[in-house]
Amino acid sequence: MSLKIRLSRGGAKKRPFYRVVVADARMPRDGRFIEKIGTFDPLKAKDDASRLVLDVEKAKDWLAKGAQPTDRVERLLSNLGVLKRDARNNPEKALPKKKAQERLAAAAAAATAAADAAAAAKEAAAAAAAAPAEEAPAAE
Repeated sequence: MSLKIRLSRGGAKKRPFYRVVVADARMPRDGRFIEKIGTFDPLKAKDDASRLVLDVEKAKDWLAKGAQPTDRVERLLSNLGVLKRDARNNPEKALPKKKAQERLAAAAAAATAAADAAAAAKEAAAAAAAAPAEEAPAAE
């Protein structure tokens, strides 16, 4: 039996209130659970002591028995110092997608072409200025 430590939603519409429960992974979010180990009220201030009320000993006991916390519960437990959460880093997620990368490459190529054309025009202007001026034939 796969166990999860997760949040079970309660409260009214637009006023969430969660119970931190240990439940079978196959049960629905707000369905049957094995044990309630705490509460979480996201509407309270982050520094409010009653925002997260959790029986730390029960949480450690269930973690020792093999219960897996969900992402949000894992974050809450790491804030309490119950367990260490690895920082997540996905640098590929921040990269532009394929189509945007093609557009950026095309824009960069156009910019280099424009810079080359400007440099060639500047050289031609410098060469024309450096060339000796032709004298007009004298009018007799």
